[in-house]
Amino acid sequence: MRDKLSASSRVDTTETSELECLPYSVQHHDEGVCLLVRMGPYRIMLDCGLGEISSLAQGLTQLAPADLVLVSHAHPDHARGLLALHQAFPLLPIYSSEVTSKLLSLNWLDQGLSKIPQFCQALPLRSPVEFQEGLVAELFPAGHLPGAVAILLTYTNSEGSYKLLYTGDFFLSNSRLVEGLRLEELRGIDLDVLIIEGTYGTSRHTHRRHQENQLAERIHRAIADNCSVLLPTPALGLGQELLMLLRSHHHFTGRDLNIWVDGAVAIGCDAYLELLPHLPSSVQNFARHQPLFWDERVRPRVRRLQAEHRQAVGHTPCIVLTDSTADFSQYCQPDSGPWLILLPEKIDIQVNQTYPAPTTIESYLLAQHSDGPGTTQLIHNLRPQHVVFIHGSPSYLADLTSLEELQNRYHLHSPAAGILVELHIGETFLQPAAPETNYEGELTELGTVVTITIPETITTDPRWQQFADTGLIEARWQGEELVLRGLSQRELLNQNSDRFAWNDIECCGTCRYQRGQRCWNSSSPLYNFRVTLEGYCPAFERLNDHEK
Repeated sequence: MRDKLSASSRVDTTETSELECLPYSVQHHDEGVCLLVRMGPYRIMLDCGLGEISSLAQGLTQLAPADLVLVSHAHPDHARGLLALHQAFPLLPIYSSEVTSKLLSLNWLDQGLSKIPQFCQALPLRSPVEFQEGLVAELFPAGHLPGAVAILLTYTNSEGSYKLLYTGDFFLSNSRLVEGLRLEELRGIDLDVLIIEGTYGTSRHTHRRHQENQLAERIHRAIADNCSVLLPTPALGLGQELLMLLRSHHHFTGRDLNIWVDGAVAIGCDAYLELLPHLPSSVQNFARHQPLFWDERVRPRVRRLQAEHRQAVGHTPCIVLTDSTADFSQYCQPDSGPWLILLPEKIDIQVNQTYPAPTTIESYLLAQHSDGPGTTQLIHNLRPQHVVFIHGSPSYLADLTSLEELQNRYHLHSPAAGILVELHIGETFLQPAAPETNYEGELTELGTVVTITIPETITTDPRWQQFADTGLIEARWQGEELVLRGLSQRELLNQNSDRFAWNDIECCGTCRYQRGQRCWNSSSPLYNFRVTLEGYCPAFERLNDHEK
């Protein structure tokens, strides 16, 4: 093993380039994630979330684009291209955890589950496997989704040993159906390269349980107001987490309520039931006393949405979980009651401006990835020489590479697709300058108006268009800092229509402390919570009375 100096003083007179990383795609939306890592003479493909695999064969002079493929987990943005890859290169070995190997087929439901070959070989967890002479891989549970793993690659030659860790999607916190990544399993591995996701950039989130309580409270209030709730989600992961939350949260246990599950989300539930021995012990204990998902005996009832039930959905308040790609108008029918459509943040879901039934559209956060502090915590625990950020918008990844706490210690990379990254080990540490993310402006007070002037260069950031969409902003204090937030058209439409209708009602929609559908009255029991505009608390103060 090589002795490792602090990152700021590493010097090597015989610079090596035994490690390289070529990203075919690094995004988590349409393009998916697909990386090619070279370690000495070996080429290892990490994930294949490409919708079209033709780029893998461009300029190809060898029999396959890699010597082997390792899959971090079964979500489409990491796995959707695997079947096409196997069909194009049937001799190319593809490996994953045992759970992932059983979930992968859900990516190709349109082709029929029975017709999809079992092309992925299962590897054990926490057990090194040697694929070629000097090339070893070891899988560690990464949280986020059942079967998701971080992949540790070790390449050893006559000059030493090189270690690279690919996190895939990871989550340090425990969720309802998955235990979080355990830092203690990865500490002290003498890591050279860390390839890590940056989905949330430097954003900071509240505790996972707090997020769950906020979401449960919003759904509870909607049902109490005779409103049905539509929860569109991907087939795997979030939908099953939501079902467990609804079945076990005190707002819903014992409640006379139907929870309908439709489409691929229902198929994902069936797949989870086949994996029960691999789920956390708390989930297995729950399943010993009552069914994990399908249960018409214990309230709230969880039922698969069959064709004969569709006409009755929404006539009384209910909850529907369905595919993120579904046509929501099939639920929001004219003869049903009002609907609340809750969209998860960081998942792109298309919605219509209007539906046959009255609808309100809001978003919620139930994080499936680690936030900024969790990302930096993992980096500091592993202390690699190189950090390669992927899986996030370019702006969010730039925020991470701009962090001074990372810049002073590590080689930071955020490569675009098709850009080869040479990962020299032991060379003199020289971190490139960070991209400019701070903007100096001026503040002027003129009577009753305060003007803040910011340089025009801020508009070059791709996030500016969304921020300035309506030309209206909301400002709030965060400690000693003033935070500005752009108001979206959807938010303004919801606020304006609701306030017009409820002008004479004592509710959150007409309260002076409600801003951006959040309560800012420190004496209110709803303080710092997202609130429904029709809600009420004893600390209510009418907006109009304050303005008089």
